[in-house]
Amino acid sequence: MTGWRIVIGADDAGYEYKELLRALLEDDPRVAGVVDVGVDADGHTPYPQVASEAARLVADGEADRGLLVCGTGLGMAIAANKVRGVRAVTAHDSYSVARSVLSNDAQILALGARVIGPELAKTLVDGWLGLQFDPQSPSSAKVDLIGEIEKEESA
Repeated sequence: MTGWRIVIGADDAGYEYKELLRALLEDDPRVAGVVDVGVDADGHTPYPQVASEAARLVADGEADRGLLVCGTGLGMAIAANKVRGVRAVTAHDSYSVARSVLSNDAQILALGARVIGPELAKTLVDGWLGLQFDPQSPSSAKVDLIGEIEKEESA
């Protein structure tokens, strides 16, 4: 792999963290590129719109991963998960971030700016960049089942 293609987005509650994390991503040699889907400094785009735009880029293969920030991270993850083929999680500790990728092949990480501090957010994103799902792992069959459920529900 030559580097992660990451889409990042936030609502107005997550704007400051998004800017902080975008700079971190852009300076990281593990990242090939960052696409920012908003909001800007004066933006008030509702989080479901930002989350769905980011998730579509991931689902369409235009981005490898997504990083979303709102007040809690919960709404962003819920909205992103409505896009077929996307597995988004909210995680605020290193263990959960690791398991989201290693056990669940989650492509989108949602963080809450009102839940964790900026230093922890940076630490979690740094760790997240170093994780990669192993399709030969025992978890692979479970991830496949998630995809099957999604296909059944959309049929």
